[in-house]
Amino acid sequence: MSRALLVKAGLDVDRVREAAGERPVHPVRGFDREAVLAAGVEPGEVGAVLRASPRDDLSALTALAWVHSGAAGVDGWLAPGKLPDGVVLTSAVGNGAIPLAEHALMLMLMLSREAPRWFAAQQRHVWDRFTHGELAGSTLGIIGYGNSGQDLAAKAQACHMNVQALRRASGRDEGPGGVEVRTGRGGLEQLLATSDHVVVTAPWTPQTQDLIGAAELALMKPTAFLIVISRGGIVSEAPLIEALRTGAIAGAGLDAHATEPLPASSPLWDLENVIVTPHNGATTRATADRGTEIMLDNVARWVRGEELRNVVDRARGY
Repeated sequence: MSRALLVKAGLDVDRVREAAGERPVHPVRGFDREAVLAAGVEPGEVGAVLRASPRDDLSALTALAWVHSGAAGVDGWLAPGKLPDGVVLTSAVGNGAIPLAEHALMLMLMLSREAPRWFAAQQRHVWDRFTHGELAGSTLGIIGYGNSGQDLAAKAQACHMNVQALRRASGRDEGPGGVEVRTGRGGLEQLLATSDHVVVTAPWTPQTQDLIGAAELALMKPTAFLIVISRGGIVSEAPLIEALRTGAIAGAGLDAHATEPLPASSPLWDLENVIVTPHNGATTRATADRGTEIMLDNVARWVRGEELRNVVDRARGY
């Protein structure tokens, strides 16, 4: 039986070894054959790797049974042939739910209060007072009701917002009470038409690619804002730019983009009703700490032969 567990060098190897008990743990600089041999391990003896990246070459690890990704999004792992069918893939999903929800709330506040106008006035040393919006009493529509969406729902309710959410029909509602959960195409259309703020927290999958295009944007109120905090590609960029330019929607807060880094030539940088952040919403120390705790818990479960957390359903894509 393959027992060795490989972990990327630079991580807290002592904590991994503590969680692994008697199972051998080896820090490596990479997972290719040469790097594994350099760590004193036979590639055929490796049973698991921690915090691997889809860019890593795992082909020499012929007895591999489990891969833990240090990221929450796993779309890069799901390309055909990337992992053998028998390899279990787990992720750090949920580690960034709290800061992503905070980031979405920040963007909603900044957009509704026209915060960039204050920033511009500060640069000019101008005392610019104006009437702005507030979140209380408005309706939030969340597309993707997982960890981030549910945390955002609770935060929005604390701001006295009405909350509705779209999720898969097979999902189980574990979010706060008072949230109207919608499903299917009809649910998406109703959510878009009735929300003052639409926040995309869904994972990228082939099914969510271009989920919101010109037809969907046309359903939104001209006073509504669109916020994207999960993955680019779920909102079609060209029709979004057109909707923002023409005033079909009031504005957008974008932390996730179809191409990253966002090209300097993108019109999104210069639109006055857009706030761009560099896919940075969950970049906190606490996010990394929560990811480590998920990983260590899974190491202990793997050693004991128990069910792992955050096992990826390859058919669903997350």
